[in-house]
Amino acid sequence: MHENAWLVDRFEEQRAHLRAVAYRMLGSLSEADDAVQDTWLRVSGADSSVINNLGGWMTTITARICLNILRSRSVRREDAFGLHLPDPVISDGTLQPEEEAVLADSVGLALMVVLDTLTPAERLAFVLHDVFELPFDEIATVVGRTPTAARQLASRARRRVKGADVPAPDVDLSRQRAVVDSFFKAARSRDFDGLLAVLAPDVILRSDLGAKHPEASTVTRGAAAVAGQALLFKNPFAVLHPVLVNGAAGVVVEIKGRAFAVMGFIVAGGRIVEINAIGDPERVPGIASAVTQARSRAD
Repeated sequence: MHENAWLVDRFEEQRAHLRAVAYRMLGSLSEADDAVQDTWLRVSGADSSVINNLGGWMTTITARICLNILRSRSVRREDAFGLHLPDPVISDGTLQPEEEAVLADSVGLALMVVLDTLTPAERLAFVLHDVFELPFDEIATVVGRTPTAARQLASRARRRVKGADVPAPDVDLSRQRAVVDSFFKAARSRDFDGLLAVLAPDVILRSDLGAKHPEASTVTRGAAAVAGQALLFKNPFAVLHPVLVNGAAGVVVEIKGRAFAVMGFIVAGGRIVEINAIGDPERVPGIASAVTQARSRAD
């Protein structure tokens, strides 16, 4: 009993780190939690007394579980869903400790989108080495490759991440929020020129409406096209709740008291360069639950 209690304590010390690894690997908060729970089942059933580095051991177990999940879902997701945005981490303005752990190392939603384009093995090698600094000898055992091959996987992933030119948001959150507020003000007043003023010329809008509406899950490029899309949304019952989406300005859109959509914005140079909108009715309530539940308690 004493040994089991000791192992439970050691696992709880690692839980936030393991969830951060799983989130970067999977881009899904629910799957990340499942992977961490599966890690505990494997850890609790193994002989930990012969392990020198418990943290590293648990990390590789989590990574192996995540790799299996990625491999099993990759083809299915491409065939069934089309565009799929990762789960964002939503907060009401102040990140909780577990949220800070998940979002450490500036893991913005734009980077998560790029990670989703990597192969499972590339993603694992990049995340474990470039983000969590695991040596290639350990990564090689997870992907079933040589250390040299694991290094090549990380290198390919690194080139793709750099080539994607992930925009860095403006540091000033209040400035980000002002730009996002101006965007919605212009949209509601049907001010096309006002929208163009806050949108970068090459702005990207990604819209994920879920598996039941793959035809509506699209990527829109260019200020004029994105402004046109913004003008189409005119539900009079929509209420916007300002939130942080992976640490940057965003909103939860509620209609008649129910979370309808989550929108994350990347504001760089005083203009919106990316909008990532999730309107999947099966995912939005869970993604926004932490904020909506906190608001309900406050009311």
